[in-house]
Amino acid sequence: MDRPEFYRFHQGEKTLPFAAHEYTSRLSKLRADMAETGVDACVFTSMHNVAYYSGFLYCAFGRPYALVVTATDAVTISAGIDAAQPWRRSHGDNITYTDWQRNNYWRAILSVTGIGQVIGYEADHLSMSQNALLDAFLSPKALIDVAPMTMRQRMHKSAAEIDLIRKCAQVADVGGYAVKEAVKLGTREIDVAMAGRDAMELEIAKRFPDAEYRDTWVWFQSGINTDGAHNPVTSRVLQHGDILSLNTFPMISGYYTALERTMFLGPVDAESLKVWEANIAAHELGMSLLKPGVSCAAVTEQINTFFAERDLLKYRTFGYGHSFGILSHYYGREAGLELREDIDTVLEAGMVISMEPMLTLPEGKPGAGGYREHDILVITDTGNENITGYPYGPDFNVIG
Repeated sequence: MDRPEFYRFHQGEKTLPFAAHEYTSRLSKLRADMAETGVDACVFTSMHNVAYYSGFLYCAFGRPYALVVTATDAVTISAGIDAAQPWRRSHGDNITYTDWQRNNYWRAILSVTGIGQVIGYEADHLSMSQNALLDAFLSPKALIDVAPMTMRQRMHKSAAEIDLIRKCAQVADVGGYAVKEAVKLGTREIDVAMAGRDAMELEIAKRFPDAEYRDTWVWFQSGINTDGAHNPVTSRVLQHGDILSLNTFPMISGYYTALERTMFLGPVDAESLKVWEANIAAHELGMSLLKPGVSCAAVTEQINTFFAERDLLKYRTFGYGHSFGILSHYYGREAGLELREDIDTVLEAGMVISMEPMLTLPEGKPGAGGYREHDILVITDTGNENITGYPYGPDFNVIG
């Protein structure tokens, strides 16, 4: 029996999140950067860069995947277990590697890169063990970390990306309304979260009938569970007077959006209302500051000053926002576009960024709990466009 190291298994029709010219444009910009930095071939191993340049969002399950880009080729490298699905979901070529012998993955990559080339790789993703195999199989003339270069490209969204992100934000709003409808005294967090998730998945299937459906989720937190932004859902039962956190996260073709809101079940006590209104005021201030020509650090400093003047800065838990696009809770992050003191990136038209101040007051203190508001904004030539529609504040988000 013939046992090949790799082969091409192509069947069915290609179905991608964007038109072919979108990927052609992305690859053209990448190749210009490669030529400028002297890179002969990029070997992308991260989910976010493979998806960004090819459309294919892999499911690793312990197996390595890649996208190899040269001056003439763009080839996804996938495991045999996925058959032809990676080819159908990839712009360009696809090679399937077999497990007849160890490291056929690298033999497949070598068939595209050739030996002794200048290789671009992602230092923030490639593991030490895989890096050793890269050296052994490709014998690179040099290695160049292209992760920062590709992150800068991903921070600037195309018109097609912005259109998709806008639709994603609308789906997040659908989840938000479903969550609000499900909030009842005595209901569990998990029940509320499932209502929001189901509503979003149905909406995604209606709007995107050709997509693959996975990874949409809700974090709905109550009481003490609101203290952390990423606290998982539990079976805690909602109680009268609870502070609540609504967090809906639709995922469409690897693109993530979010809606986050502070809510209360029952009347809001005076101290909680004071903190909530201060966080809303910071949220509105922050949104007004997001415009081209302003640095992330400068925006952060002004919101810091606002909270400091109200003796609330000590309750801030993280930066005030981040980029949106190809990212998720387990892959991707455009860390160069976050609203933090140590990020000097200047906002430009075409960037997409959130404004999401959060304050956490500890248990036992008046107003205890986590307060979060979150809107997504597209930076325009003159300011910004808020693409989040779900209302924030006490007038809409006090339940019962």
